[in-house]
Amino acid sequence: MQCKKIEVENFRNIAHASVEFGPQVNLLLGDNAQGKTNLLEAVSLMALGRSFRGAKDADLIRFGQDKATIALDYCDHIRDMRLTATLMAGRRRKMEQNGLPVAKMSELIGGLRVVLFCPEHLSIIKSGPELRRNFLDVAISQLKPVYMSALGRYNKILKERNRLLKEASESEDARRIMQDTIDIWSEQLAKEGALIARYRVQYIQKMKQAASVVFLDMTGGGEVPNFSYVGTAHLDCEDDYLDTVKTEKAFFELLTTSHAREVGAGYTLWGIHRDDIDITLNGVCARLFASQGQQRSLALAMKLAEGEICRESCLEHPVYLFDDVLSELDVRRRDYLTSRIYDKQVILTTCEPSEMKRMGDANVIKVQNGTFCAL
Repeated sequence: MQCKKIEVENFRNIAHASVEFGPQVNLLLGDNAQGKTNLLEAVSLMALGRSFRGAKDADLIRFGQDKATIALDYCDHIRDMRLTATLMAGRRRKMEQNGLPVAKMSELIGGLRVVLFCPEHLSIIKSGPELRRNFLDVAISQLKPVYMSALGRYNKILKERNRLLKEASESEDARRIMQDTIDIWSEQLAKEGALIARYRVQYIQKMKQAASVVFLDMTGGGEVPNFSYVGTAHLDCEDDYLDTVKTEKAFFELLTTSHAREVGAGYTLWGIHRDDIDITLNGVCARLFASQGQQRSLALAMKLAEGEICRESCLEHPVYLFDDVLSELDVRRRDYLTSRIYDKQVILTTCEPSEMKRMGDANVIKVQNGTFCAL
């Protein structure tokens, strides 16, 4: 899979840009705040449907303009594709694929598959569970459209259920209304949650193998990582979550027998929105006891494993998007990372001209004040 070309107008600080990508390493080189990450964000937006910086569409439009446009040409092993997006402040995004309108971006997820690696991901080990859940959601959604659909339904149900619980915590009348309807929401939440939990366990079990191979290769052995699913259904072991009937029953029982606790909290206490990945190194909690270097090696292993799982599932490499991560790694980890990407398409941002030598025959694109020029 390869990105071939992107055309951008009025996106962030980019008035207009037309950039062609080579089949291997593409280096976006320039000082900070020149537009490197903005272009990478545009590519990522077309693949994942949202800004990896958490920005709304209106925030992506260049100051003083009323819309931004992106056109991306890419190919897989079967065909060439062209995606276009028009972002408008206060209006719904317009999407087209090969000239045909697309109702919503979620229909395109998994077409262009990417592995995004930015400095935030280096904190995936020591940060809270939300970043690790997001890692799973992005990775699995690109491989399993049914997962993304289930996750969307789950979040809508959760929002409504939380609304009922919050209102019930504030009013006796609202509590009586909640008692009449909350079990209907609980049943739906348990059903969607059980499906999501199964996909997460299956992915973590694949990642456990792939990331361990990468980590041992990177560090030379001696330290053994492990990754396991932490769910809230109170099942006996990780493999129990592969049984959706058992998981749904366990979730439903928790959600229907603890109303008083949930009303007191004002939100839903059990479900896949509270999942986590337990990450250990030699049997010890990596979040608490691993060094910064070890944590970064684990994070790098997880992202490279994400790419390998994608390749195994789809029979071709994804596109790797690396946003200024080399500057955050020491020399040994930089060398390891660059040794692993030579046969893949990579779009990489950096401020350091010395990276041109490290990358060999990279396609180098100079970035300055929102303009892009091949060197």
